[in-house]
Amino acid sequence: MVFTHVARPHVLPSLADVKEVSYWLDDVDAPTDNPRVVGALKADLLIVGGGFTGLWAAIDARTNHPELDVVLVEGDAIAHGASGRNGGFVAASLTHGFANGLDRWPDDIHLLVKLGQQNLNEMEAFVAEHNIDCDWQRVGEMDVATEDYQIESLQEYVDIARPYGEELSWLTQEQTRARLNSPTYKGALLDPDSVAICDPARLAWGLRDVALSLGVRIFEHSKVEWIDDNDKTVTAHTALGSVTAPRVLLATNAYPPLLRRLKYLIVPVYDSVLVTQPLNAEQKSDIGWSGSEGISDSGNQFHYYRPTVDGRILWGGFDATYHYRSGFGPQHEHSMKSWPKLADHFFTTFPQLEGLKFEYAWSGAIDTCTRFSAFWGSAMDDKLVYVAGYTGLGVGASRFGAQVSLDKLLNRDTERSRLEMVNTLPKPFPPEPFRAAGINFTRWSLNRADNNGGKRNLWLRTLDRVGMGFDS
Repeated sequence: MVFTHVARPHVLPSLADVKEVSYWLDDVDAPTDNPRVVGALKADLLIVGGGFTGLWAAIDARTNHPELDVVLVEGDAIAHGASGRNGGFVAASLTHGFANGLDRWPDDIHLLVKLGQQNLNEMEAFVAEHNIDCDWQRVGEMDVATEDYQIESLQEYVDIARPYGEELSWLTQEQTRARLNSPTYKGALLDPDSVAICDPARLAWGLRDVALSLGVRIFEHSKVEWIDDNDKTVTAHTALGSVTAPRVLLATNAYPPLLRRLKYLIVPVYDSVLVTQPLNAEQKSDIGWSGSEGISDSGNQFHYYRPTVDGRILWGGFDATYHYRSGFGPQHEHSMKSWPKLADHFFTTFPQLEGLKFEYAWSGAIDTCTRFSAFWGSAMDDKLVYVAGYTGLGVGASRFGAQVSLDKLLNRDTERSRLEMVNTLPKPFPPEPFRAAGINFTRWSLNRADNNGGKRNLWLRTLDRVGMGFDS
């Protein structure tokens, strides 16, 4: 199914009463914020960034190294960045999908698949052990074909992935529509066990509570403005104080980088999400979805969607909007261009739900790199380690990212720390104005491919050859 880039007028009333806020963050049970950094503080380990990576790292550090005094500093409130603005998909993949991992790290893909599945299993066990109320469901995922040309390439992965431990199966059109009824579906690749869905904000708040119970000192609304190298320590400065430590983990995701080198390795790309009002009994019957699988379609510009426990549908993706000079901030979180387009695509996929309204709409930044998966590096004579570049699949992979980061900071020799993926960097983005021109021309080319049977033009083929093939 080729999706239009202009919303039909009759779709626009579905957005008339929308709240411009993340559905996950509009929660009466949101915790009270922790205090700000005030004065000159000291720690054994400083974590900059209170997203999933920072929280998992804090928990790991205090659990396995209880002698460490750990301070975590967050510029806003816990979950108010990407952790509370995503779709709530928790994937086992550490490499932004099996295909990307196989293409980039064929020698390590067996281990990467094993570690990814282990990571997801351990996350699930942790959530259960600590009674984190985040609506965790291990439901799997369907990658649906909406165009004939997509069928063969999806079917091929069943046999390609099996030797590496990926248990995938092909569903016919009839089998697919029996699980979720859309007239656009032509079949689907089913991954029954490698994806969970959850309430990501509540997951972050639950991790926050565990970290506090372990003795981590958490400070919120304390944006780090600059970092100094002091020979044997590093000092992070905020508006009202500072924190000095001999080891620092920089986990700021898509936020403006505190290290100059990161300005060339990641770009913030804005993704948009809609959430409907709760479906009534007839609407639920019309679409089915008894298995609650996460769904994505198979275009270069793709949608992802999932049900919520209170009977809504979360629908996101397609556009990946880059703002000139890596523009970042609240002004980009309200996308009046993307939301009507997304609404139109929703009703193209589910015409039987026409008349349903959307109650929430928001946009959030994704820390995108040219290999679409996390990377690590160090600075300041290895006193500081950074991790970034999850490119939209960080809810699950961030725990692994945190573990690798501590391996590097604490000199832990593990099988994950020896991976090629862990010890290489992505290719950098060019400076402006070439960056914006390249990204926008790539988006145009991807859209053209989606409208031309998936055929990639010379530009996309060139990016593929040099390892920078871009995916929305």
